[in-house]
Amino acid sequence: MNLTRHTTPHGPRWALDGTWLQPEFSLSRLLELSSAAATPFLPTLSTADAAGGDRLAPIEPAQEVWAAGVTYRRSRDAREAESQTGDIYTRVYVAERPELFFKAAGWRVVAPGSAIHVRSDSPWNVPEPELTLVINCHGEIVGYCAGNDVSSRSIEGENPLYLPQAKVYNGSCALGPAIHLAAPDIFREVPIRMTIARRGKTVYAGETDTAQMKRTYEELVAYLYRELDFPHGVFLMTGTCLVPPPDFTLLPGDTVTIYVNELILQNPVE
Repeated sequence: MNLTRHTTPHGPRWALDGTWLQPEFSLSRLLELSSAAATPFLPTLSTADAAGGDRLAPIEPAQEVWAAGVTYRRSRDAREAESQTGDIYTRVYVAERPELFFKAAGWRVVAPGSAIHVRSDSPWNVPEPELTLVINCHGEIVGYCAGNDVSSRSIEGENPLYLPQAKVYNGSCALGPAIHLAAPDIFREVPIRMTIARRGKTVYAGETDTAQMKRTYEELVAYLYRELDFPHGVFLMTGTCLVPPPDFTLLPGDTVTIYVNELILQNPVE
């Protein structure tokens, strides 16, 4: 089942598999329920009317987006190469505790088709395609969506303490186009692809799958929920290993397309 959020003349509204849900449905309410209770809850709010309107990011202002770093070896190698203190990434990669950081408030997330941004004070900026977990308030994984963790490599590489500035700014987080509702056992090995187009030509293409992750979904979620509550649920980006080469940077006018299994998230760059 796919949950999508759309524009309407009366404000945002959710749909399930292309059919409107009742206007009172909210993702917050769904993620307050246990996964066992959520399954019978959704059909009770379904209507017979086909959904329309532009797609919004499948998140509400009440949710936060967090992210995990250095979960793939390729990511570790790339971060080491760019950083003046590269050994810390090896230490994180082999450590028991994962790297977790805040990425975006729900209201700041970019919708499918809307523009992601690159920082004007950074000469090296890249997209990062990531399977993004959707987790309820009980710490149960209920599904996933596609995510783009847009990052400033130059700022992060200058000093790891600059990570928030490298990761958190206007237009740095995109999610969509839907939340695919499924138990995590169904999506352990998910293919991920990314292409970047510039003036109609592909300038980068790469692919991987989540089986290459060092850490499990459950491990990342367990650490995120240590001493931290998410009463309306949370989204967790799980890291990437699709890293464009060091001589590549995003430019205004580029188009980034991310494929996470059957979900396709596309955004222009400005």
